[in-house]
Amino acid sequence: MNRGKIYSVTSINQFIKNMFSREYVLSVVFVRGEISNCKYHSSGHIYFTIKDSSSQLACVMFRSDRTSLDFKLENGREVVVGGSINVYERDGKYQLYAKKIVPAGAGDLAEKYEQLKRKLQEAGYFDEDRKLPLPRYVKRVGIVTSETGAAIQDMIQIARRRNPYVQLVLYPAKVQGEGAAETIARGIRRLEKENVDVIIAGRGGGSMEDLWAFNEEAVADAIFSCRIPVISAVGHETDVTIADFVADLRAPTPSAAIELAVYDVNQALSALYDYKDCLMRCMLKKIDDACEKIADMAKRLRRLNPESHLVQKRQYLTDMEDKLTYLMEQKVKDQKHALVLLAGKLDSLSPLKRLQSGYAYIADEENKMIDSVHKVKKEDVLCITVADGTMKAEVEEITYFNREDSL
Repeated sequence: MNRGKIYSVTSINQFIKNMFSREYVLSVVFVRGEISNCKYHSSGHIYFTIKDSSSQLACVMFRSDRTSLDFKLENGREVVVGGSINVYERDGKYQLYAKKIVPAGAGDLAEKYEQLKRKLQEAGYFDEDRKLPLPRYVKRVGIVTSETGAAIQDMIQIARRRNPYVQLVLYPAKVQGEGAAETIARGIRRLEKENVDVIIAGRGGGSMEDLWAFNEEAVADAIFSCRIPVISAVGHETDVTIADFVADLRAPTPSAAIELAVYDVNQALSALYDYKDCLMRCMLKKIDDACEKIADMAKRLRRLNPESHLVQKRQYLTDMEDKLTYLMEQKVKDQKHALVLLAGKLDSLSPLKRLQSGYAYIADEENKMIDSVHKVKKEDVLCITVADGTMKAEVEEITYFNREDSL
């Protein structure tokens, strides 16, 4: 036998639970039936079953949701239970998680609620892609609620605490009873013309009958067609109305709605101061970097400045001039010394010295030196120079050394 992938029990239960979670219709349902097997647990939770003539459905109401229950559940009593259906993974069974329980007398309203909910859902009133985002910083907030209820007083106090500069524009509406839905719808349209930044429509908690105005189609139409973001803030956290589904944002209470709409000015100022400090640090760093760059460029400019180069070259020339003068003086001094030596040597070799010693200098009439008897002949006239004068003599006789004959 061919077998496909084998799953664990936990995986199957998780898969089924995710299927239930993704099913929008099961997120808010109202079921009418008779209570059986009702048990008030010591933890504060209530476990029971509701049934009709053909079937039954397990239910649980957690302790945190019991605040909306204003009567005691008893076996055999017919009620309408509102909540969501999901899977309890551990036991692998689905059950109704009750948020609201009312006597069966309110069942007609629950049926009307479900019919209108299905109609508007099919018409696209609940589509997420058509919902508008809330502006981050608002100047004017429109409020549609009762001018005498506790909700408006709470919203005024919270708005003043968070941001006293935001203007609240109240449209006093009837939020309960006959004609309330038309008044709420009219208030939304009027505030839209006042060019407020966001609209809050809501009221304090109550029974399904008290909140019914926010389950009317007129209010849903007004919210759907409004071009300004609308926050629905009806009742307590456990109360869910048609207006909550259509609105751009649902707040669990009117107080929570005003906190969502009005930004905290102190946080905004703190953020601005942080931005200011960050900007100052960045600017100072930029200035420091620029100053350092300018200083480096100034050093470079000084190095490349022609005047600086001229000064250096002038100094170099001065140094060369001094060196040349020194060398020239040294050279002259050395030459003088050499000249003295040569003069001394020359002096020692001077003919005058020889003449003073009794020697004579003999030249012919053309003043050519006679250093050999072979350069003269008889009757030549010779010039004889001695230490103290010159005389002329005529050659009468020539004697040759190393020769026996003489002239």
